[in-house]
Amino acid sequence: MSRIGKKTITVPKGVTLTLNGQDITVKGPKGELSWTVADEIEVKQDGDELTLTPRSESQRANAMWGLSRTLVANMVTGVTEGFEKTLELVGVGYRAALKGNALSLQLGFSHDVDIAPPAGITFAVPKQTEIKISGIDKQAVGEIAAVIRKLRPPEPYKGKGVRYQGETVRRKEGKKK
Repeated sequence: MSRIGKKTITVPKGVTLTLNGQDITVKGPKGELSWTVADEIEVKQDGDELTLTPRSESQRANAMWGLSRTLVANMVTGVTEGFEKTLELVGVGYRAALKGNALSLQLGFSHDVDIAPPAGITFAVPKQTEIKISGIDKQAVGEIAAVIRKLRPPEPYKGKGVRYQGETVRRKEGKKK
């Protein structure tokens, strides 16, 4: 029995949720998202509440139950509030800047790294060492943040690199004489 799947999803005011078979479309003030729920899950809408239940007691149905509920809840949250991830650049000479919509990073390579934002994603650079990634799709925001972090992950000796805000880097002791 999924504890997450049992919870109902409340649709806030200003958000329209359209159910067409297994296809769910959520429209809100920030945009529109759609997703197809797995066939093992039954979706019911009662006014402003959405309930997901498994059609059978198979292992896949139970696995998809909580996943489907979380993905639909993230869609509702995304079109109302949106999602944001913050990255920090730590290191001498590491900095970020915006070139139009694209993000330009100086990470100690011989060249600048330019990253164009995918559809629905916006970059902001409040400080040279801070990048804010925002959008309505939680997966897309997390994925582009991971791509940027992978360019120069934090290293354990000096702690230099790109890290998530609040991420702790385990430091190692250097060489001894």
